[in-house]
Amino acid sequence: MQVYLVGGAIRDELLGLPASERDWVVVGATPAELERTGYRAVGREFPVFLHPESGEEYALARLERKTGPGYRGFETQFSPEVTLEQDLQRRDLTINAMARAPDGRLVDPYGGQRDLEQRLLRHVSAAFVEDPVRVLRVARFAARLAALGFKVAPETRELMRRMVDNGEINSLVPERVWREMQRSLGEANPEVFFDVLHDCGALAVLLPELQWKPAQRQALTRAARISTEPPVRFAALLADTAAAAITALSDRLRVPNEFRELALLTARLHRRVAHSAALDAAGVLELLEAADAFRRPDRFDLLLRAAQAYSGGDDTQHAQLAIALVTAATVTIPQEQLTQLKGLAIASAYRAARLERLQALQSERRRS
Repeated sequence: MQVYLVGGAIRDELLGLPASERDWVVVGATPAELERTGYRAVGREFPVFLHPESGEEYALARLERKTGPGYRGFETQFSPEVTLEQDLQRRDLTINAMARAPDGRLVDPYGGQRDLEQRLLRHVSAAFVEDPVRVLRVARFAARLAALGFKVAPETRELMRRMVDNGEINSLVPERVWREMQRSLGEANPEVFFDVLHDCGALAVLLPELQWKPAQRQALTRAARISTEPPVRFAALLADTAAAAITALSDRLRVPNEFRELALLTARLHRRVAHSAALDAAGVLELLEAADAFRRPDRFDLLLRAAQAYSGGDDTQHAQLAIALVTAATVTIPQEQLTQLKGLAIASAYRAARLERLQALQSERRRS
């Protein structure tokens, strides 16, 4: 039995990046042998085991054979006779198809180290076209590594286009599309994910509601500089999209509510935020109320960031509206006055007090 460290840990090590997780491949063993030494089986479709001490994943070396459409249409074969090279060959990109032997030796049968040096995302073999998830993964790796100068190899881009043309991309389930999209929104250059999908034709198939024009790209690029929050980036991306289209996309991909709500709110209010400097005190209060800022100040802050990313403005409106919210939210009404009010009259009193406070704030700004 031989154990090798494989995949992303090797790639990141050679790039000088911190490895987020480590995966291992076991060659020359059976499930029974691993279980006898304390490993716990967790894989359903193929044998994956958790190390009894570290909890890291160890998978038996395996082969895959295409048996049907989509990324689930595979038959997995594993046995002690499957070699490390065969296991690595089924992987998506050469930079993910390297291993480290126990003695420290690099195992690189498909030129992953060379492609790291040349900053290329290149497929391992022609079997790349059998799994449509690989189109999404290539786009995500392109977004992650764009800052290091990585590009999709021309021949890999051609295979991706072929997968779109032959309809293989249509078999992707919505949950997997969203999973890769969400992860890409958290990368250093999320706009590259959409660039790559657009270039191969997959974007129009997978995200038909999304307009991928210069304005959307610029908004997402700015959002990545302004905030690390994926919901902010998602909202900035869709800021100029119709509410019906945002809802359709969110329903189809089963987008979490925090993403959906912020995107809809940003689409509805980003223009008012961008022009908030021209609003009088009543207009500012109406904006705060429309954004439900008094109940959800944290979400209001995300709205301001997404709106700023789309408009391309500076921090001025963001700062002024944030101050306005704090100013209006901290108003108090004397207890003796409150005891004389009931129901809607209490809300009206608070609104009047908030408006008065905002008017005073604007007067102070004009004097300064």
